[in-house]
Amino acid sequence: MKREIVVLLHDIRSTHNVGSIFRTCDALGVSKIYLSGYTPAPTDKYGRARSDIAKVALGAEKTIPWESVFSPVNLIKKFKKNKYQIIALEQTKGSVDYKKVKVRQPVLFIVGNEVTGVSEKLLSLSDVIAEIPMKGNKESLNVSVAFGVALFRLLNI
Repeated sequence: MKREIVVLLHDIRSTHNVGSIFRTCDALGVSKIYLSGYTPAPTDKYGRARSDIAKVALGAEKTIPWESVFSPVNLIKKFKKNKYQIIALEQTKGSVDYKKVKVRQPVLFIVGNEVTGVSEKLLSLSDVIAEIPMKGNKESLNVSVAFGVALFRLLNI
C-alpha cells in the first residue's frame, strides 16, 4: 500500500534545517514536500542545485518530489477538500501531546519557522496541533529534530 504523506515547510529560514527535513522525509517515505514563504528550495531561481541544502540532504533533495507554492493557505484548503488530515507541529494552548495523536492517511504535516513557529492562520486550518512536551529548561527542539522525533512516532516507524 502506498503511503500518502505530504509535508508543508512554511517560512523555514535555515538551509540546513530544510536539508535535514528532506533527508528525514526520505527515511519516512514521504510522498512530497511543499515549500512556502521564504523556505529555501533545493534549487535556486536559475534551476541550479543549492550545495548548502544538498550537503545536509545527501541526495534526498533529488529523491523526494518537492514544489514551491505561493499560498500555503490555498494548498492546505486543497488538501482538506481532498480529505487529508491536517496536522501542525507546534506548541499552543490547544495542542495535544504528539504521543496521543491518531494519524490517518492521507495526511499533511505542517512545520513552521524556527523561532515563531507555525502561523495562527495555518494553525486555524489544522485538524490537530501536535506538540512534543519538553522536560528541560528549553521550550523547544530544533525544527528539524522535532520534525524527525514527531513523525517517526506519529507514523509508527
